[in-house]
Amino acid sequence: MNIWNYSSRKLLHSIETGHTANIFCTKFVPETSDELVVSGAGDAEVRLFHLSHLKGRGAEDSALTPSVLFQCHTRRVKKIAVEVGNPHVVWSASEDGTVRQHDLREGASCPPAGSSRQECRNILVSPNTLCVVLNYISCFTQRLKLDLRCGAKKSLTDPPKQLFALKSCDISSTRPHLLLVGGSDAFARLYDRRMLPPLSSSQKKLPPPPCVSYFCPMHLSDRGRSSFHLTHVAFSPNGEEVLLSYSGEHVYLMDVNPAHGGSMPYTSGDVSNLMNFAPLLNGIELQSSVSGIFVNGSSSKRIPATKLEKCKKLIQMAMKSLKEDSNFYYGIEACNEVLDGCRDDIGPLLTFECLCTRAAILLKRKWKNDAHMAIRDCHRARKLNSSSFRPLLLIADALSQLGKHKEALEFAIGAQSSAPSDSEVALKVESIKDNIAAAEADKANKANGGESRSDPRAGRVLSLSDILYRSDANSDASQDGPRSERDDSDDDEELELAFETSISGDEGRDVDPDVLHGSLNLRIHRRGDSTGETGRANGASGSPTSSQKEKAAYKPEAVIDMKQRYVGHCNVGTDIKQASFLGERGEYIACGSDDGRWFIWEKQTGRLIKMLHGDEAVVNCVQCHPYDCVVATSGIDSTIKIWTPSASVPSLVAGGAAGPETSNVLDAMESNQRRLCRTREAVLPFEFLERFRMHEFTEGSLHPFECTQS
Repeated sequence: MNIWNYSSRKLLHSIETGHTANIFCTKFVPETSDELVVSGAGDAEVRLFHLSHLKGRGAEDSALTPSVLFQCHTRRVKKIAVEVGNPHVVWSASEDGTVRQHDLREGASCPPAGSSRQECRNILVSPNTLCVVLNYISCFTQRLKLDLRCGAKKSLTDPPKQLFALKSCDISSTRPHLLLVGGSDAFARLYDRRMLPPLSSSQKKLPPPPCVSYFCPMHLSDRGRSSFHLTHVAFSPNGEEVLLSYSGEHVYLMDVNPAHGGSMPYTSGDVSNLMNFAPLLNGIELQSSVSGIFVNGSSSKRIPATKLEKCKKLIQMAMKSLKEDSNFYYGIEACNEVLDGCRDDIGPLLTFECLCTRAAILLKRKWKNDAHMAIRDCHRARKLNSSSFRPLLLIADALSQLGKHKEALEFAIGAQSSAPSDSEVALKVESIKDNIAAAEADKANKANGGESRSDPRAGRVLSLSDILYRSDANSDASQDGPRSERDDSDDDEELELAFETSISGDEGRDVDPDVLHGSLNLRIHRRGDSTGETGRANGASGSPTSSQKEKAAYKPEAVIDMKQRYVGHCNVGTDIKQASFLGERGEYIACGSDDGRWFIWEKQTGRLIKMLHGDEAVVNCVQCHPYDCVVATSGIDSTIKIWTPSASVPSLVAGGAAGPETSNVLDAMESNQRRLCRTREAVLPFEFLERFRMHEFTEGSLHPFECTQS
């Protein structure tokens, strides 16, 4: 662990920590004059060091014994969190599914994982196996553990029951009782440590205690993908917003309290309603007229003429890019500037026009989830003007891109009823009907034992990689198309896979707990083939299973939706990639990328401000100094880079002095989007893949199946 003076660029200490695997996280303990440093690593340990113990030593003597050693985690520790103003307590989040609260005044009092001694009692919350034990000591502190080992949800409607491998956590700087966690599913969770009930044992399974809020963009809440997960969660400096970074996805901003911001809570019913046509929206008949609008598009609220003129010019720029089928990125940026930067100053007429224009450009650009963003815009537009067929036609186009042809047809017919003489609408209806007929014919061909003409794997032997992974790139649809979502397509082929493991009796000797020892048996069959049907028949599965009954009885919680999206980077190569607020007030958002760059966006509008070269391979970490105008980045290569506006050497900014409005920036962003859409989705369950390793071939160092990311 290296400690630097960033202003003088001098290495102060290089400490041999004693960790036996990657150090993923380090923190200065607050209010200790940078005297105490805590670390968490892949060996599942949390270690505390007193830097004063290095005084008087030579440069060669770098080994330092930890003052406190916590060994209660069983898997890799991915994040350390501290509370501003509290020098006594740190929190650690681990892939074992627990967040643990460590009181540094107690020393190494927790037993090692798997020890026969008394169980560790510093576990903090639980959505299924909650273990909160109050252990009052002389200073009246609590040792707590948040146990989420059975807390992951595949989708909004699924009850939490899978392993929830934690990747990140954060403590609010303004309300330190609030704890934000993220891990191996799509949902970030906010807990209030004051609301956690005390329990008597960490072994007894009890119903989960309530979390304050769930956070997830609506279009990601029902994917049902076991490999989909968060890599980083963070509070804004004022504690009113949270930032989520997803693997294989974008960065999203939410409000902690949606009543005071632009985010909205939603339920599973809202997710379903978004994709289904209804003449009624939220149970209220839409109004065909919009009141309070002047001819110039502004509302009755008086706004400066210059700002109104600026908004009109931006919309004209966006409409030009749509008409010319070019510069889609800048057309969307222009709409973002109007809708997010001037939303309180423009009237419904301009808002409606801008929403429909942005939706149309998104559907032409076809970056990941652009179709979902277009659907959101169109539903907003429908609330402003129900008599127009444009939002309905655009939703039909978006659903077609997503492979939801039957739902698309409902919206297209709705548009046709509003504009029966419009030829464009009539052509759209016929096109969707043709798509449905083709899908039905394809399904019938498969049922008769034939191969789909659209299946690129037809006519060749499936490899193990084909079976283990489902590739988004194999779809003929857009990047949001049928292959990226299991239930989106009417003709999606499914595989069922069962696996058994036998452990090799190595209990008597030391083994790596993260490596699966023994044998592995896989049984793979297509859904509906005789092997699978026979197995299900022998298993007496004619009646509803317990998991089906559990799902039917589960009442999904409301979830807070996104209010802004930040695009352009790529996050698939590592699962520690951060997204951070920049500045004392968090007015900008920054994130690293797999292409060696890091990106800075304006928080309010999502507009790209800068794209900088930060690493030869991948930028993982981006952190802003709490009050100085300094940013630190690091990644795969051996350097940490310090960025300041007053640096003597100019930054390697993509596009040079012209800023991001250059073709090479767009090329880089397009390349990142293509890589995002080639991400392969694992069919095997996460809890299995996370522990699976393939040993080296004897003739070389090739690792054909390396599943665990860094």
